[in-house]
Amino acid sequence: MFGIGMPEMILILAIALIVIGPKKLPDLAKSLGRAMNEFKKATREIKESMDIEGDLKDVKKSLEDLNADVKGAVDLNPLKSAKPEPSTEGVRPAENKPAEPAPDPLPTGQPEGARRDE
Repeated sequence: MFGIGMPEMILILAIALIVIGPKKLPDLAKSLGRAMNEFKKATREIKESMDIEGDLKDVKKSLEDLNADVKGAVDLNPLKSAKPEPSTEGVRPAENKPAEPAPDPLPTGQPEGARRDE
């Protein structure tokens, strides 16, 4: 921690004991500990917010890629995508014949000649 060894720490504590006094030293140590805890908490929150911003950038990029893919697949101009209707000139209308009903499909597992009873 900051390159301070045990002898330097003892010297700093001895000087603080002489300057501040034995009555106020515990209160000072307690407030210094709280300040260090708040500092660590603030740096942790900053790191988390930076990570969230990075994640948001990744999500935004993937959504932009998806949007570009969708725009490429779907033509938004209806005039370009409209197909011309086939011309009916020269085509005779169909004669009005009644259509024969289609035979009922055979259920699986029955011979071809057998019909289903209704």
